[in-house]
Amino acid sequence: MSSSPTFKDKDEDLEAQVPLTPQPSHPTVKTEQEVSGTTKLLYLAVYFLCNISLTIYNKLILGKFSYPWLLTALHAGSASIGCYILLLQGRFTLTKLSLQQNVVLFLFSILFTVNIATSNVSLAMVSIPFHQIMRSTCPFFAVLIYRFRYGRSYPRDTYLSLIPLVLGVGLATYGDYYFTAAGFILTFLGVILAVVKTVATNRIMTGALALSPLETLLRMSPLACAQALVCAIASGELAGFREQNPEGPSGALILTLAGNGLLAFCLNYSSFSTNKVAGAVTMTVCGNIKQCLTILLGIVLFGVKVGFLNGVGMVIALAGAAWYSAVELRSKTQRGGR
Repeated sequence: MSSSPTFKDKDEDLEAQVPLTPQPSHPTVKTEQEVSGTTKLLYLAVYFLCNISLTIYNKLILGKFSYPWLLTALHAGSASIGCYILLLQGRFTLTKLSLQQNVVLFLFSILFTVNIATSNVSLAMVSIPFHQIMRSTCPFFAVLIYRFRYGRSYPRDTYLSLIPLVLGVGLATYGDYYFTAAGFILTFLGVILAVVKTVATNRIMTGALALSPLETLLRMSPLACAQALVCAIASGELAGFREQNPEGPSGALILTLAGNGLLAFCLNYSSFSTNKVAGAVTMTVCGNIKQCLTILLGIVLFGVKVGFLNGVGMVIALAGAAWYSAVELRSKTQRGGR
């Protein structure tokens, strides 16, 4: 199988090729095939740092804030505020979009919200280990979308490297597998939605729109924040929060949530930038690596006990990730030498 991507139809896979002309309005973040392997690793390192920092913050500081929709609204609202401040400082400019393009971004924000809703609902119908092993299949579906929708081909080793990556996560998260029929369907749907969201994010920044990560985040976040607030009201979360805090949130809680929002903004910006630089498939691979790193953090920081199979699974998954990285680097070198 050739390592060079091929294309079909008029909807070209711009992420997999170097543009003939630069995008003058968004010069800050290049696309996947324009950056070096070192730059990709740097973006990925920052992404993981932000991701792990937010995970630790949520565990140690935020505690049991059992309002997922309000937390989603906080994260989206924080992203809106952070991007708007950077816009006022002239860090990026807004592109003049048509009505159709604005509709696309609105639909993207709905996809973001529906993805979260599906995940939340399915978690009540399946065990966490089953949810995690289903989510670990995201890289396969991302590759399939690019293969059949955009006609991109991958080296055989890319497909093979995903096998230990997925199986390793399955072993690392091995536990009590339980699911209902409805839970299985919703979890599977959540996997598809998560992959489509990741690919759509990349396409918005590398396709016809070619928006910068900050502009994409600014245009999507207010819509996602409003939708999350509607869901918080409909689910009773807002009423529950008011009942728990009849005199309003304390100063300590406000500072805690502000810190969480700041970290979430950094993570969102890093996630969008890394998606544009590393590609959607690599982002789904990172999701699997994150599951292993989260388990390792639990062992080191919180004394979580894991079995032998869980440990073996983490080693296999990380080996699969290393194999995938080596294949990607070799493919990039081969393309650059042509």
